[in-house]
Amino acid sequence: MSDPNSPSIKKRDTPSWALYQREQFWKLNEGETPLFNTHPDKLEELAKKKLAENGWLYASSNAGLSHTHLANRQAFFRHKIVPRQLVDTNSRSTRTTLFGHDVSAPFGIAPVGINEIYHRDAEPAVAKVAGELGLPYCLSTAGSRSIESVAGAHDAGRRQSAAAAGGGVGPPPRFFQLYMPHDDELTLSLLARAHAAGFEACVLTTDTWQLGWRHDDVAGANYAFYRGAGAEMGLTDPVFRRRLAEAGVDPSERPVEAATMWIDSIWHGRAWSWDKAVWARDRWREISGGKPFLIKGIQRVDDAERAAELGFEGIVVSNHAGRQVDGAVASLDALEEIVARVGDRLVVTFDSGVRGAADIVKALALGARFVFIGRLWIWGLSIMGEAGVRHVLRGLLADLDILMNVAGINKVADIDRSLLESLPKSYSLLAEKSKL
Repeated sequence: MSDPNSPSIKKRDTPSWALYQREQFWKLNEGETPLFNTHPDKLEELAKKKLAENGWLYASSNAGLSHTHLANRQAFFRHKIVPRQLVDTNSRSTRTTLFGHDVSAPFGIAPVGINEIYHRDAEPAVAKVAGELGLPYCLSTAGSRSIESVAGAHDAGRRQSAAAAGGGVGPPPRFFQLYMPHDDELTLSLLARAHAAGFEACVLTTDTWQLGWRHDDVAGANYAFYRGAGAEMGLTDPVFRRRLAEAGVDPSERPVEAATMWIDSIWHGRAWSWDKAVWARDRWREISGGKPFLIKGIQRVDDAERAAELGFEGIVVSNHAGRQVDGAVASLDALEEIVARVGDRLVVTFDSGVRGAADIVKALALGARFVFIGRLWIWGLSIMGEAGVRHVLRGLLADLDILMNVAGINKVADIDRSLLESLPKSYSLLAEKSKL
């Protein structure tokens, strides 16, 4: 709705995100223009201009020939939304629940490492905006700021949202994404810190014991940790600080060695088994009092069934946005069958390849309970820091709100398979590089 005085606004249980569109149209009357174009193509172009070459390459590189990245986008194209007409959507709601928490929309912040290479505002800026907007935030173990500082920023955003009475949605949860170290004591320390800092769930990523082969990064020796950057999460950990002392490494004098020790302890090339995942889950339950534990990186039905059989509370159907296994199945193509087999036994969430509200709706229609977003907000952070993240996420919320209005969708629960018309799975034989 474009009319800010519409009586329907008062009936809604989430903010009228669509009014952000009106704000952008009105800016010229006040001698202003929108911050930047939020189309994903334009975001990528602007970010490339803003970032140093190594920052750009790390953000944009994919595994191998980028065929998994391309497959992710192709999978979205084969599903088309069939809008419903003459549905009274004036009181529609974008809110949903995730592990018992009310959230303002069915999407949130995917875990992305080393945000400081994109902007000095780094992870706290993203967490703060997520808190303001009532969106779940997931912090990566490879994050470039401490667990505690990111939690504080998220709390600050949540307080700001509550003060503004943003639609009555409760404070959104924050998740801690675990790259499990080869040092069990360090793992336990990270989990304890996350729980103490108010993180509501743990997400174990299982496709990144080490980085995939990314040609551009390798060609430029582009690895910030080996240059002494991005290790703040480790440098603020008591166990890791002890490990540094045992090795005789003073991080203030030998930052490259310290950062290298940190990243080599979490992207260590040592593959874990299901038994180790269960161990981590059990330790998290003991530390947190039983909070949810998810497995991220699921693409196979049998892996999803194993997660359900072992009692994990949730999974993230994800191929790491094509950054780990080249030539892999599209994450969206894996989703529907996984939901059919285990959707009634655990919470199925989704990421990889999402570029707009229509993609979010398609993933939800195929059975995902929640969708995590990555590259869109990375580009916003790269372009303009905290303000850039806010502009991208408010635009995405407006996009979703407007799509629900014009497609006849009143609430998230109304988004189901009947909303889609789909072609059979089919990957183009033409491996043309796509920006989307």
